[in-house]
Amino acid sequence: MSTLAWTAELVLNQPELDHTHEEFVELLNRYGDMLDRGEDALPAFKALLAHTEAHFAMEERWMAATGFEPENCHSSQHAMVLNVMREVVRYAEDLGDREPLGIVRTELSQWFPGHAEMMDAALVYTMEQRGFDPKTGVCRDPIPAPAAAGEPVSACGSSSCGH
Repeated sequence: MSTLAWTAELVLNQPELDHTHEEFVELLNRYGDMLDRGEDALPAFKALLAHTEAHFAMEERWMAATGFEPENCHSSQHAMVLNVMREVVRYAEDLGDREPLGIVRTELSQWFPGHAEMMDAALVYTMEQRGFDPKTGVCRDPIPAPAAAGEPVSACGSSSCGH
């Protein structure tokens, strides 16, 4: 059983990010498969965590290069997800409690599509607008107009965000 299917709705037409997202889904499914088989899923979960740390760090670099404010909704969500994932590892290793491994599987599979479709899509849009090349790190418009006017990008992609 697949934990999360890689579908066309998850494709953002940004090759580096789409590849990273597809890897995330594969790792999430590998970890889910281990849970389903009753195997020790902690090593697979730790691999997913390591991938997610690198994945989010890449997005954070892109946000910084394209004028997102340092404290933004997107970055805050990354920090929250990583904190939860690290706590799952801590519970498993330090407390011998494996129950959170099963809980976080469902939570991640429900969280990821919305995050990709809203926040990551907003990041890709901003990258396109600024002419940012993730391979070189060069931004055609290094001083975004909103940031120059004192209004950096909040990175949320939602009109309901308070940032």
